[in-house]
Amino acid sequence: VQLQASGGGLVQSGGSLRVSCAASGRGVDMYAVGWFRQSPDKERELVATISRGGDSPYYADSVKGRFTISRDNAKSTVNTVYLQMNSLKPEDTAVYYCAARRLLSSRSPREYNYWGQGTLVTVSS
Repeated sequence: VQLQASGGGLVQSGGSLRVSCAASGRGVDMYAVGWFRQSPDKERELVATISRGGDSPYYADSVKGRFTISRDNAKSTVNTVYLQMNSLKPEDTAVYYCAARRLLSSRSPREYNYWGQGTLVTVSS
């Protein structure tokens, strides 16, 4: 499975941004996907996860009510997972990574086998 994250950029506090993760490869619809983020001097942390079927989203408390994860499984070999980010805050500034794990999602980044290259989101105050 290959993952390609995109859509990061610079946005003002209170603004919105949508990042995307194109997951491709044979059997990609058998993988749950998670979004994680990492800022300087901090550990990589969970943002949100979504199941293989695109239901059962999970959100970290810090983004609940502001971020929405969704998944487009229309193509059998390419699934796209979106993270819509609203009411952005400066503390949301980080490199955002998408990751895939076979079958079930997990809240631990250590349990994900495949990672995208990351996309930088910068929120100015």
